[in-house]
Amino acid sequence: MTLTASDIGFRYGDKPVLTNISFALDSGRFHALLGPNGAGKSTLFGLLTRLLAMQQGDILFAGQSLKKHPAEAMRQIGVVFQQNALDLDLSVRQNLMYHSALHGLSRKQARLRGDRELERFDLLNRADDAVRTLNGGHRRRVEIARALLHQPALLLLDEPTAGLDIASRNALNEHVRRLCSEDKLTVLWATHLIEEVQEHDRVMILHLGHLMADDSGHELCKQTGTANLAETFESLTGACS
Repeated sequence: MTLTASDIGFRYGDKPVLTNISFALDSGRFHALLGPNGAGKSTLFGLLTRLLAMQQGDILFAGQSLKKHPAEAMRQIGVVFQQNALDLDLSVRQNLMYHSALHGLSRKQARLRGDRELERFDLLNRADDAVRTLNGGHRRRVEIARALLHQPALLLLDEPTAGLDIASRNALNEHVRRLCSEDKLTVLWATHLIEEVQEHDRVMILHLGHLMADDSGHELCKQTGTANLAETFESLTGACS
């Protein structure tokens, strides 16, 4: 297993946000973390990326505890947050070079890896353009390219299609799925949009801080006696997709 979370709990003051969350991610697979807004997805991502301090439980990556060996574990994780984190006034390539320097890559490594990722996203011809000149879908592609520069084994994406139109959402989702199939990248994709999830995906449904289900979409439909994932989601959370 790439990542294992055991008995995760988190509170803001007296308010529980996550309660006894445990799961394990399969290497090289697309995992969907599905939940309504306010389910606790972003809090869980905050713990996975160490933006929030662990209060209960532990997270192991390739056997390394995020609490005890954070640097070793985080070197293998790439992250795309819901809020855009690019410097809009820098060029696409400058954003990638800066991020590469933070990971200790040489300028040559940074340039080679950056150009490779941009080419895969069909953005190499925009490398010298300021990020602010890109549309929302292209900015998201740059963020994913940046997250892959240090060649992580696990990519975490928190509501990565927020603010994008349907065509851009679909294109981004398809590209990330190709990374799983072609590069054997392990992906955890958090979303509240049922249309971004496929029935063969491993699906974790989070609601009010509780992990309500964790299995393939097909199996969850069987277990709940529902015709599709939209009905499964509604039956477990009461939230219409």
